[in-house]
Order: sequence, then C-alpha cells, then structure tokens
Amino acid sequence: MSRRVVITGIGLVSSLGIGTAQNWTALLAGQSGVTRITRFDVSAYAAQIAAEVKGFDPLNWIEKKDIKKMDLFIQYAVAASQFAVDDAKLTIDASNATEIGVFIGSGIGGFITIEREHEALLKGGPRKVSPFFIPSAIINLASGQVSIRFGAKGPNLATCTACSASAHAVGESYEIIKRGDADAMIAGGSEAAITPMSVGGFGQLRALSTRNDEPERASRPFDKGRDGFIIGEGAGVVILEELEHARRRGAQIYAEIVGYGSTSDAYHMTAPSEDGDGGRRVMAMALRKAGITPDQVDYINAHGTSTPYNDKLETLAIKNCFGDHARKLVISSTKSMTGHLLGGAGGLEAGISALAVYHQVVPPTINLDEPDPECDLDYVPHTSRPLAIEYALSNSFGFGGTNAALLFKKYEA
Repeated sequence: MSRRVVITGIGLVSSLGIGTAQNWTALLAGQSGVTRITRFDVSAYAAQIAAEVKGFDPLNWIEKKDIKKMDLFIQYAVAASQFAVDDAKLTIDASNATEIGVFIGSGIGGFITIEREHEALLKGGPRKVSPFFIPSAIINLASGQVSIRFGAKGPNLATCTACSASAHAVGESYEIIKRGDADAMIAGGSEAAITPMSVGGFGQLRALSTRNDEPERASRPFDKGRDGFIIGEGAGVVILEELEHARRRGAQIYAEIVGYGSTSDAYHMTAPSEDGDGGRRVMAMALRKAGITPDQVDYINAHGTSTPYNDKLETLAIKNCFGDHARKLVISSTKSMTGHLLGGAGGLEAGISALAVYHQVVPPTINLDEPDPECDLDYVPHTSRPLAIEYALSNSFGFGGTNAALLFKKYEA
C-alpha cells in the first residue's frame, strides 16, 4: 500500500500580499493585485501593467551579505518557504534532515540578474560581471538556497517546465514521498520576471493584456473581452508530508494530495492543442491515479490565464474530461487577481486549492462581466462562494505543451 501524502504548511507571496493570511483574505474579497509597472519605464511598451509584489524587504528573511547572492525569484522562494515551514511548525534537525527534501520550480529564473549583469558586461567588460552572477540566476538555486537555509538533506531538485514548473514540483514531490524517498518535501515554485526583456518578449508574442487604463480589470479569464494575460510574480510553497509523519508530530493538515497527472500536447511551442486533448488527458490521469470518477470532483482551480486560446481550450478539455458533470463543477481562476506567476503559478495555486478544501470556500473569478459563449461553465464570477469540497483539481499548462494536474482531497483520518 502506497504512503498517503498531506499538506501541513502553506507559504504564499504575491501581488495580493506577503504571507498566506494576507493572500487568502484578499482572494476571498476578490481584490486585484494588478497595477501599472513601477520597476522600469514602460512608456514604449504596448503592455504596461503587471502584478508586482509590493513592499517586499528581503532583510526580513535573508542576511544582508547574502542578498546580493540571490536573484529576486530566489528571495521570494526563501520567504515563501519560511512561511510554509513556520505554518507547518516543522523542525528540521540532525534527527530528520536526510528525510526532508526541497523541490522548487521556476519557468524563467534570474531574469533580473541576467539583464543587470549583461549590461555590466557591455559597459565594463568581463571583470565587471559579478562573481555571484551564475548562482544568483540559475533556476535550481531556489531549491539550493532553501535546502541550505533549513538544512534539508533529502532530494534537492528543480523543474523548469514553463508555466507548469511548480505544479510539476509539487506533483513529483508527492511521488517522492509516496515511494518512500523522503518523509517530507518543501515544494512549489517562484518567479520574478517583471523585467524589460520579459515584458518585451511576451509582448512581442501578443500574449499580454494591453488594457493599461484599467489595470485591476485587465485579467479577465473566460470573459469575452479578455485580451491576454498579466505577468505576475511571487512564490507559492507547500509542505508535503507522509501522513504518519505528520500525525506523529500533531501537525495541522490542510488537505491530502491523492492524484497527479503530467502530459504533453506534442503540438506547438506556445499554443495549446486545438482539441484540448493534453489538458483532458492530464486531468483524467490525476483522477485515474487517485481511483476516483469524474463526478466526484467538486472544484477546479483553472489554469485560466485570460488569453483567448487558453480559456476556451481549457473549457473544452474540462467538458471532454468530465462529460455531463462539467455543468455541475465549480471552477475559478485566481489569476484574475494574482496575475500569472508563470513558473510560480502552480505552487501558488496548489496552496490556494488546499486552502479552498480546508476552508470549504471557493475564491472567485473577478472581472467576468460577459462570459465568452465558448466558456459557458460555472466560473464563480466576482464573489467567493461557500462550497462542500471533497475533491479539488488544480490545472497548470505551459509553453511547449507541458501540462500538470494536482488532485486534492478533504482530509479524513
């Protein structure tokens, strides 16, 4: 019999707040974290809005001498991990360090550092490049720094699967614990890609909303007037534990993870397949591995990016996976409030989904004023909703056709 895996800690950092409680309160209130970009001059950009984290001071988590060794995405990962570890009341010491691992994904990594150090190279030559450039920028140093911080000596891994990265990190951590390679994992993702090159690049793909005059209304998943996603930043980290390990130490349990799916569209480098088949299969895989039927799922935290293609094809995938039950499902996109954290999205939304199961309430999809006729399911417009949730699914889809689905269950002893 495989080992059961539960969530005992949640750490969230986003444009809605620094800390899990702030984020959850803002989500239930339907607040938007989207504003005009403040990090750089956006006057020449078509898209001038983003979901920036406000008021983040790395000194609250990191020694001053170490800040220059970490890109902002690593700093966010450290902060979210500290929130999660504290929430779980998890002590890591010589008695258990080798049984606790870290798995943190990112889609972009240290864009801020890369752009800054490239400018230093061009202006002053190679001697002006920081000796901390490489370890500050590469994706696995989020996991590495968190591992060092807590002394976690189990598996130390990172994913870079675009916007599915941290959902894959959580899912693979679940599998690691199930098969007995660790008793607990610090898992999730982080992103800090609100930079000139990133906004310019996604803008050239015509992927971003240009509703610059109404930032808080620009992220509008499933709405007829949606015109692209909003780049967000931050981190979402959860503590996964083998059930008996959590019980022995009297941990609070938010939810149980019971299913995980991973598939590929094998179709296009940026667009989802036109039949939504990759999304359908990844949800079906998560359900199959959990041994449940589609009609047992109550809530889906949708990928819901607010792009024309994603929202209608995710809707199609849900209909094809769930059949008649799709009309009874409650679905919402919290990206309507947080923006799209790219590789950090799945970790943030795993934490949100676990909170929804624990509190038995669904955050809304804000800005859903006029539903797209092709998006005709129940997306919880505008206002959060109490709901009896036994099973909740969280979807993440990424460039390159990479898909992930996580299935959460209300915890029962």
